[in-house]
Amino acid sequence: MTITFRNETFRDDFTFRNSLYNIRRFPFPFDRDEYMYSVNMEPHVRGKADSVFENLIDVDEHYVAEMQDRAMVLREDPLRCQALPHMMAAQWDTLELLMEHQAQDYPDHFTLEKNGDRWRWINRPMGIDDTFTFGDPSTLPYPPMEYITRQAQGDFCIVDQRDNNLWMDAGMVTTQADWSLDFDIGMNFMEWHGPVPLAHQIGVFERALKFLLNLQQGKPTRRLNWTMTVNPRLDTSPENYHKWGPDRTTVTPENVGQKLHLRVELQSLWRLPRSNAILFVIRCYLISLEELVTVPKWGRRLPRVLKSLPPEIADYKGLTRNRPIMIDWLAKYDDRAPTSAGIYPD
Repeated sequence: MTITFRNETFRDDFTFRNSLYNIRRFPFPFDRDEYMYSVNMEPHVRGKADSVFENLIDVDEHYVAEMQDRAMVLREDPLRCQALPHMMAAQWDTLELLMEHQAQDYPDHFTLEKNGDRWRWINRPMGIDDTFTFGDPSTLPYPPMEYITRQAQGDFCIVDQRDNNLWMDAGMVTTQADWSLDFDIGMNFMEWHGPVPLAHQIGVFERALKFLLNLQQGKPTRRLNWTMTVNPRLDTSPENYHKWGPDRTTVTPENVGQKLHLRVELQSLWRLPRSNAILFVIRCYLISLEELVTVPKWGRRLPRVLKSLPPEIADYKGLTRNRPIMIDWLAKYDDRAPTSAGIYPD
């Protein structure tokens, strides 16, 4: 599969856009006309062609621009990438998993050659051609997790399993929805999910933890999560709230279609073979309301979902201020026709 990569930005002048092809492959997160927290896990298997589920590690037209934005974030704040000392085996697991999937599914862009422990990795979009010894970090320009996650879309957390719990002990996090790796590093599963409203009361996280503790190698799982973002900004971290927080006050009835973006995370979880840790991939996708309503089913469904949100969820997702503007703007796209089941366009 040959991809044409876009030259675009996720800051300053915000030139990010989705092609018509990328709009239709967007992972719209609502399979019905309302939303409530749930575990909503499903097997992470190959799915529909020309969707983000076609391959298990997705690479799309935004790849090069996203990697350029990641490099800028890391220059400004190196603590967005951290790993505790006992996580080295898991770092190598992560490198192997990402290299193998990218090379297998996008051979026009990536090549992995193995000769025992001597590996050669070619990343054509980024102009990288490196030979290294697997297991020897001194043969790479960065530690193994950082090396490969500077070349893979999405955020990556590696959680260690011990004491019947999961612990956030390594990660590359530069495209997060208002949470901090530097704050969460070393926390357990319940601690880092502490701020989420309602989900604790209805037992979502207890069920999710029990499920993940039994995750098997070779059987990754996935779910979708979502929020809204003003402007197509990838880095909405607490550390940079002073940059993106004030954007919420700039939305008007005239510009809401351009400025407000549905931000969806395709979250996949993989049991790693050597370390027995779990790799948590959080792949972020952005789409403006103007782009989203070009798919009639989504234009009908989104205002219905927004109207039905409990106030606690709307507030947690930062929607309270602009929800009325969004609903009013989207109203003209809801013709009150029934919506078909599922997330895909009709």
